[in-house]
Amino acid sequence: MTRPTSPPPRDFSLLVVIGKVAVVLAIGLGAVYWMNRQPVTPGASRPAGPVRVDAPSPGMPGTPMAPAASPNAVASPEAPAAPEPTALERVMAAAAASKRADAAAAATTAPAPPAAAGLEDVISRAMPAVVRVETSSGFGSGFFIAPDTILTNVHVVGANSTVTVRLVDGKTLTARAQTTAPELDIAVLRIANPDAGQATLRIDSSVQPRQGQDVIALGTPLGLQNTVTRGIVSAVRTVGGLTLVQTDAAINPGNSGGPLLDRSGQVIGITTMAMRTSVAQGLGFAVAITHAQALLAGRRSIDQRGTPLSTLNEAMSGPRTSADADAARDRATRSYEQVITALARRADALDERWRSFTRICYEGRIAPVAGREWFALWEPRAMQGAVSPGCTSAFSDIRRIADDVRDAIVAAGETARQADVYPGTRREILQRSRLAYPGWDR
Repeated sequence: MTRPTSPPPRDFSLLVVIGKVAVVLAIGLGAVYWMNRQPVTPGASRPAGPVRVDAPSPGMPGTPMAPAASPNAVASPEAPAAPEPTALERVMAAAAASKRADAAAAATTAPAPPAAAGLEDVISRAMPAVVRVETSSGFGSGFFIAPDTILTNVHVVGANSTVTVRLVDGKTLTARAQTTAPELDIAVLRIANPDAGQATLRIDSSVQPRQGQDVIALGTPLGLQNTVTRGIVSAVRTVGGLTLVQTDAAINPGNSGGPLLDRSGQVIGITTMAMRTSVAQGLGFAVAITHAQALLAGRRSIDQRGTPLSTLNEAMSGPRTSADADAARDRATRSYEQVITALARRADALDERWRSFTRICYEGRIAPVAGREWFALWEPRAMQGAVSPGCTSAFSDIRRIADDVRDAIVAAGETARQADVYPGTRREILQRSRLAYPGWDR
């Protein structure tokens, strides 16, 4: 009989298990050590942290695997591939990229636009071209468009073949009336020996006046040379082929013949008249510069008789016959003569007062002037002496009366001019009354 085998002791079984675990650990540690001993490819970096060893691929025992992703990484499903852009999308994308590149280049290379000229700059450039036109019967304004050419009004020149031109610095020149167009109230003056450096104003028929735009009137209102007024174009009116620029800029006697400018300094008109304040406020007119350009080119832009004033009156009140116009002119002439006769009586009384004043209250010489002795009040270098102490009040009274007479003569002359009283007729009436003084409006 076989003797039954007794089971191994319990301690021995425990040792076997421990041995097996030790063998497994040893194999694992050896594999790790072997993996870490492998050469690293130049330029590659060894992954940080522990290296995971996967089972060798079949048929390639011992081949190390690439390091696994970080255990904290979350696997995401592979995104679907984007569809290919269409030909239209590619063209639009290229155009947008080109536009962005052009904008960037312009922002870095384009020069900043020049600042617009201020109103003060425009006036300072224009003023040296504006002149005072003086004749034996009065004065007005004008402006150079070339070193030898000045534009003004016919009613400023009158029947004179030559006139005196006073520049902005006070110097005077003699100008010849080369062309006159009464229907336009435009006269062209020529200077015999022009200064090549003379300031001029630009005229351009392509610059059309527009209702509401800013305008500037330059001239010699009431004898005050180098004066500027500002307004807007109230309207542009074409009557009988004549284009008139209506403005609310202040237009006073002496402004006639001066330029009406836009904000860039371009001439858009030649100031010709303003309605009396008793009739309308802020109602002035300039003849459009296009008529002057045609006249300079030897063309008459309209074919009619009369003046801008008569043309405008006809447009406002309807056509008048020649007999009506003559009758109205005769009435205006008689009215003008009555006013001047009354002013002559005041002037006679002032003559007596002036003689007493100069005998008692004035010390020094008074240069002779044309007309009455007290016309010297408006001549800057005529009174070469001094008022005696204690007589200043008497001198102020004389000056006030003289100024009142002057203002009344100027106003009467403007009313007569607007009523188409001929310049020669006005001059004769003033001469008979001993009031024909060239500088009345100063």
